[in-house]
Parts: sequence; C-alpha cells; structure tokens
Amino acid sequence: MVREKLTTPLNPFILFGHDGILRSRHFYTTLISLSFPIMLQNLLASSLSFVDTLMIGQLGEIQIAAVGLANQMFFLVILLFFGISSGSSIFFSQFWGSRDLKSIHKTLGLALIIGLIGAGIITAASIAFPASIMRVFTPDPAVIAVGTEYLRIVGISYIFTAVTFIFSSALRSTGNPRLPLLVSAISMTTNAIFNYLLIFGKFGFPQMGVRGAAIATVGSRALEVFLILFLSYRMKKPTAAPLREFFAFDKAFTAKFVKTVTPVILNEMAWSMGMVMYKIVFARMGTSIIASVNVTEAIQSLFFVVFIGTGNGSAIMIGNKIGEKRQDLAHRYAGGALILGFLLGGSVGIIMALLSPVIPLAFRVSPEILTMTTRSLALLAILMPFKTFNMHSIVGVLRSGGDTRYSLILELTGVWFVGVPLALIGGLLLHLPIYWLYLLVGLEEIYKLLIGIHRIRSGKWLNDLTGIPPMPSEPQVNRGSCKKQERRFG
Repeated sequence: MVREKLTTPLNPFILFGHDGILRSRHFYTTLISLSFPIMLQNLLASSLSFVDTLMIGQLGEIQIAAVGLANQMFFLVILLFFGISSGSSIFFSQFWGSRDLKSIHKTLGLALIIGLIGAGIITAASIAFPASIMRVFTPDPAVIAVGTEYLRIVGISYIFTAVTFIFSSALRSTGNPRLPLLVSAISMTTNAIFNYLLIFGKFGFPQMGVRGAAIATVGSRALEVFLILFLSYRMKKPTAAPLREFFAFDKAFTAKFVKTVTPVILNEMAWSMGMVMYKIVFARMGTSIIASVNVTEAIQSLFFVVFIGTGNGSAIMIGNKIGEKRQDLAHRYAGGALILGFLLGGSVGIIMALLSPVIPLAFRVSPEILTMTTRSLALLAILMPFKTFNMHSIVGVLRSGGDTRYSLILELTGVWFVGVPLALIGGLLLHLPIYWLYLLVGLEEIYKLLIGIHRIRSGKWLNDLTGIPPMPSEPQVNRGSCKKQERRFG
C-alpha cells in the first residue's frame, strides 16, 4: 500500500477559484458520464420498489407491512453485496487506472466467491426458517403468515443477485456503466410485468398475491444473470476472461484484498443491522406505523437515486486518478464531489418537501398513514443534504482511497452509538410520532459529517493499492492551473 504525500491542500480556492474544480467542465462531464447510467439503474430499481409497494398496497396494510419486513432479508443481502462490490471497486477502479486487466479479473473472482457464499447462507436461512425470521421483526401473526409465504420463495433470488451485483460493479468501475443499465432495464421491466400478472391474476395467469410478487422477482433476477454474463462475453468487456484468470490469485493478493474489503463488508453489515434495528423499533410501535415507514422509504428512495449515482461515480473517478498516480487531482475531485453532493442534496430535499403532500396519495392506505407519511417526508427532506454529503464522503472518497477501516469506524459509531440509542429512546420510551423520530435519529448524519470532514481534510484517506511505483514527480502547478492539469491528465 502506497500513501502519497499531498502537495496541494484542500482549500476553497481549489474548489471555487477561477479555474477551480467546481468550475471545471472536465470534472462535470466525467462525473455525469459515469454517474448518469448508475442513477438511471438505481432509479429503475427504486421505481420497481415503488411499483411493488403500490401493487402490494392494493391488497391491504397487512400485505404492505409483511412484504416490507420480509424484504429486510433482501436489504441485508444487498448490503452484503454492496460491501463486497464497493470494496472490490476500490481495486477495480485503481487497476483500471493502471490498465492491469489480470488483477481486475483476480479481484472479480475473489468477490464472486465471497458473494456467493454469503448469498447461499442467507438463502438457506430464508427458505428453512422464514417464520422465525419474521418473528424477529413483528409479533403480529397475520403479518408473520404473509411474510413467511413471500420470504420462502423470494430467498432463491439472492443467489442470482450476487453475480449480477458484482459484475455490474466491475463493469462500471472499468468505464462500462451502460451495460448494467441495459440489463437492469430489461430485468426490471420483466419483473414489473409479471408482478402485475401474478399478483392480480391478469390475462389468464393465476391470482397469487404476495407469492406472485416473489415468483416474479426470482424469474427476473435469473434473467438478469444470464444477460449480464452473455453480453459481457459477447461484447468482449474488460470483465470477460477465461475462467482460470478469475482464480489466479495468490496468497499475497488475497491478503491485500481481504484486508481492504473486510472493513467495507463489516461497515455495510453494521449499518444494515442498524437499519434493521430501526425497523424493529418501528414495528413495535404498531402495524400502521411500519406501513407508513415502508411507503415513506419507497418514496424517499426515488429521490435518493441521484446521489447513489454521483457517489459511486465520484468513487470511480477518484480511484482511477489514484491508479494513474495523480493524487493531487484525486484530492481536488474529492473536494468537488463533497461540495456538489451537499448542494444537490439541499435542492432535492426542497423538491421532496414540496411534493410530500401529493405522492403518498398514490397508495391506498388510511388517512392516518397518509398524514404520517407526508410529515415524515417533509422532515426527512431537512436531512437530505447531510445524508448526501455522507454518501459522498464514505462511498465516494474514503473508500475510493482505500481508507476502509476509518469508514468502518465512522459508520459503526454513527449508527450504533448515536442512531440506534436515539431510536430506542425516542420510539419505545418517549413514544414520539414517527416523523419526529426520523428527525431525532437524523442526528447520526450530523455526527458523521463532522467526523468525516476532519479525516478528508487530513489527506490520510488517500492510498494507492495497485502496488505499482509512482512515476517521477511532475513539476508542481500553481493554484490557478486546474485546466492545465486536465489537459495533461485527462
């Protein structure tokens, strides 16, 4: 691991000056070209989640609550895959910066092995013990019965999701974000169509309710795996390699991979378990409240997709520059991504607050749930700029520089020492309304922002993991020379 000493401090002039990063056309065009397909892919996923919730909501509040709680297992497995792929993308993007394809293939092979093992364990638990899993979240027997029916089927999809998720991450990190977008569009459209046919029994299909939604999910995920593998090899993408290259890693490479990726996986699992703990608190507050929470989160995720795209796009840009031995430019990109993320978060938060009385009307739920959801969205909008800053600082900056242990500490302390205790106190002791509880728990985001800024300003997050020695130093450029750097570095 190589840590380069930064020659240029992160200061406002570098970001906002005459030739600063935030005035740089190259910065925006690169970020948009990487982020936009990721945004669209996540928008499709969030839209499908929204449509799923909308369709299942036609069946009743018990079905909304049951599927939302059962999908906490999918949430856990997705966070596991996100941890693996996010950790692996540090290597993918840096190795792509140095054009080391064999190391990219070795990284992909290791990520697939770990992902499939994790998916297999969670799938087995979902199929064998679905009722026991549901009882963790709720004591309501009607919700447990419906959720068990759904979880036993949908658990099969986790195996397929592992392969798609990791291949998609590798493709995006190597400059091919459009292929995962295309595959997701086909898969999610298929899912939405079969949801409609099987949930409601249209055009001669059996009416299966939540079981139909689960079957549609499994079928679409299987299609997704086939398409991403077939097209990757057919189009000769950087992820396409002989099978032996995926398993050509040695002990030293494996140790470096595990050392870097394990904190990311632990980070995501610790964060996801915190989110599950929130859901347990919400479910103990009542079935109507957990129904409102599921509707609120389905709506909020539609607004948040922009930042999943810019956060991951920033990580790829910064990682590529580190792999190219352009640490000063990587540092500038980090500052630009953080400021841009905060400003965009504020803008999107305003839009979400303005639309909060309108969007929940699409759901067939009681007036009480509509009121809770509207107020929850309005207060969550206040937290949006802080959430987006932390998304960019942890995923986009700290992880792209290989600073995964600090990311773990930041996320772990934020969720478990701030967020979860506040949720328990506010929800179960003070019995706050759900919308005020959201705002109380949001203090976690303020904590992470303050601690994250200090680490990023120090420059200690920036590590070169490629093992390739840096080129002889370039002559230093003065402050007003970002455009000159781009001409040399772009």
